[in-house]
Amino acid sequence: MTRFTRLTLTALLSSTVLTAASLSAATAATHPETGEELAEDQTFTYRLLDDVSSLDPQIVEDVNGSDVVRDLFEGLMNQDAEGNLIPGVATGYELSEDKRTYTFTLRDEATWSNGESVTAGDFVYAWRRAVDPETASPYQWFMELMSIEGASEIIAGDAAPDTLGVRAVDEKTFEVTLSTPLPYFPQMTTHSTTFPSPQAVIEEHGSSWTQPGNIVSNGAYVLTEYSPGERIVRERNTEYWDNENTILDKTVALVINDENVALTRYMAGELDRTEVPAGQFPRLKEENPEEAISFPRLCNYYYTFNLSDSGPEAFKDPNVRKALALAVDRDVIVENIKAGGEPPAYTFTPEAVAGFTPPQTEMAEMSQEDRDAMAKELMAEAGYGPDNPLSFDMIYNTDQAHEKIAVVLSQMWKQKLGVQTNLSNMEWKVFLDTRGNQDFELARGAWCGDYNEASTFLDLLQTSSGYNDGKYANEEYDALLKEAKTAEDTTPLYTEAEQIIARDMPVIPIYHYAGVYMLDSDVGGWPVDNVEQNWYSRDLYKTAE
Repeated sequence: MTRFTRLTLTALLSSTVLTAASLSAATAATHPETGEELAEDQTFTYRLLDDVSSLDPQIVEDVNGSDVVRDLFEGLMNQDAEGNLIPGVATGYELSEDKRTYTFTLRDEATWSNGESVTAGDFVYAWRRAVDPETASPYQWFMELMSIEGASEIIAGDAAPDTLGVRAVDEKTFEVTLSTPLPYFPQMTTHSTTFPSPQAVIEEHGSSWTQPGNIVSNGAYVLTEYSPGERIVRERNTEYWDNENTILDKTVALVINDENVALTRYMAGELDRTEVPAGQFPRLKEENPEEAISFPRLCNYYYTFNLSDSGPEAFKDPNVRKALALAVDRDVIVENIKAGGEPPAYTFTPEAVAGFTPPQTEMAEMSQEDRDAMAKELMAEAGYGPDNPLSFDMIYNTDQAHEKIAVVLSQMWKQKLGVQTNLSNMEWKVFLDTRGNQDFELARGAWCGDYNEASTFLDLLQTSSGYNDGKYANEEYDALLKEAKTAEDTTPLYTEAEQIIARDMPVIPIYHYAGVYMLDSDVGGWPVDNVEQNWYSRDLYKTAE
């Protein structure tokens, strides 16, 4: 067996667990590590744009929902403030010589909020549940990407869920067998889909098991209030194995659709964190230098073409897709609309991804004037012009910034190419359903990496991907990504994959994200150096004013 480096694991544990000599964080007047004076009220309140998609680990599919689920549930591994892998329910793992079998050792003190022990069987149940077609998990495909033995066959309906390559060796030993070695497999266990689920509770309450009063969870917090579309409250879980070293007592998420209203409420002291409205970062940074922050994030912003049979015939022509992409002046969007430090995107994968340098594309090296000229030529070649203008619908989820960007895109296309667009905004869950069912022509898309490796983005455009909402299909592209799963050097494969995207243009990359927040200076522990922005309330604290 190849052992997960014990020295590294010890260091990781010591960085996250306070010494026994330190005062209990729950009662200490000062932070036991930094020495900062702590506020008496340890409540963190932040803004959500929309309601979450779910609080069920195997069902949740949005970033904000995953943030909440990460507080309520804990998986095998967690991340520290820099995004490094650290122990969660598992204290570590062993890897077999053929690099296909991972054996995780679960900590004895890990319990559910009802006091029952968290066991390997809870992970076996959750992982089988995630791949079971009856669950209809939006993240089934993620379990397949993890290369778990049997996942593909189960998801396809050709095998039973109990054939998945997972088993409970004993109550505190969880074993996973992969169909092929996957170097970044441990990183993928920080994702909410892999979190344990309480079988008895789910069987008792069915789809209502995540409601306050019903839910049983194993994270640092428990759900105490959920008013859909309004607020989500989670409070300290006294049964959590490291509760004595948790400082924050309560986290409150308020759903505020209007970003300017959210900013006003932040300024009034009602919120500890909110997103900076598009275009306002320069002013807010000057006025509030300690509170206005911007840092790279592992996310992209794009528009996706519906290339399925239900999509418009015009989009079947790559010249049309490329013309629309060329005509987008990304500098106008990132400098005049967003203005928060977001880099323009000419590749699908962000530069912030560890170990990945995006290739230079033809479009990136051209001036905008040359791009516009080429766009007009391509549209003419496709048969569109003043006498035959292209017209299509485009959709986005409700948000002022999304609306501004959609309006600017439509104006650019009209002025440069004579294109007519019909804009439509939708509530978040309706938008997800509409896009997921290919009931659209051009739709806004965004993706935040599930783990810090280029495949978390590139896999989205695989033919079989559950989030390939445009139904792009390219056998050459699929083959490259399949080869990359076992390649020692993925760089040339990922570079070629990006070049295929630039050639076929199934999506229009617009920009790569930055975390652009107003964050109260009283909030400590925010992981600005974690580009994935997997944050945990148990790592936060409020200092005294």
